[in-house]
Amino acid sequence: MGFKCLEIWRVWIRQSIMAVYTLLLIVAIVLIGLDLDAHKADTHVWGWFVGGLFVLFSLPISFWGILQHVINYNKPVLQRCEIRIMWMVPIYAADAWLALRFPTAAIYLDTIRECYEAYVIYSFINYLLLYLWEKHPFLERELMAQPDVKLSFPFCKLKPWDGKKFLNRCKHGVLQYTVIRPITTSLSLICELSGVYHEGDFRADSAWPYLTFIDSVSQTWALYCLVLFYKRMKEDLRPMKPLNKFLCIKFVIFLSFWQDVVISILVAIGVIKGQADWVLYDTKKVAAGIQDFAICIEMFFAAIAHYFAFPHHPYVDETQEKPSFFQALCHMFKIDDVTSDVRDHVRVVGEFNNCRKAEYL
Repeated sequence: MGFKCLEIWRVWIRQSIMAVYTLLLIVAIVLIGLDLDAHKADTHVWGWFVGGLFVLFSLPISFWGILQHVINYNKPVLQRCEIRIMWMVPIYAADAWLALRFPTAAIYLDTIRECYEAYVIYSFINYLLLYLWEKHPFLERELMAQPDVKLSFPFCKLKPWDGKKFLNRCKHGVLQYTVIRPITTSLSLICELSGVYHEGDFRADSAWPYLTFIDSVSQTWALYCLVLFYKRMKEDLRPMKPLNKFLCIKFVIFLSFWQDVVISILVAIGVIKGQADWVLYDTKKVAAGIQDFAICIEMFFAAIAHYFAFPHHPYVDETQEKPSFFQALCHMFKIDDVTSDVRDHVRVVGEFNNCRKAEYL
């Protein structure tokens, strides 16, 4: 009986998960209400409550979309990338709320969020390339037969890229961010533990502005490569509606990063100030608190956008044999493609540096 129940998991799993989540939601709201009462509803506690409500409503939307993909796991290679991207919303939302509730642990929680951010960027460019290679097995050869790709502003005066260079440079232009971001995040954590990070401080002896500058340059180049890739390949990508997906990635990752920078600047120049009843937030933590609160709110809308931008409907095929629930989960969490591409990126960077050195010898 138990084995038969597992075999028909597609029939009962959605209802079961939503029932469990509803129960957890009720418990969470009760606990948050007790927390409000215990703290006499100070301003920052209301922030926890409101942010928590948005997070609690965003999670089931994301989980439902992910679950629909797992149930209709008919194109594992493509759907694995989509599921990775969709996990971004619950991870961002839960991470931001926990950082809002426990500000002293924010630096450790942000490490998880920022590393996953790099993972999502990789998954997105990989998703686009896999889709194109499925439709055009000889994509490089086809691009080589077409006119070279002219670069957009501010590099429009540089030499155009041919088909092979275009694919490689766009891919590795995005991949560099997936390598640099975890490194700068780890350095941020080390600097925080060493007492020299000083988040939000624009001082020469603070590590925060230097690491933020490195991240901003790396992220800007990754975004530039993504935009260039989209502009050149949008006709080939049109059937999968890439614009909606691209805007979702841009909204959650790139805009949230620059939102954080702007809020930090506004706090630094005194436009945004802490309040006396924000008992867990000194002036330096105000920027991080506002950013985390904003992310809690924004993830609710991002969850809705992701559900429609990454639908499961194109993969519904009742005639195709599907993997079991556990097989789908195991494949979904495999990262062999990531490790392979990161090694390839390091090799390409090493070869490029060797070529540059040879030019000067």
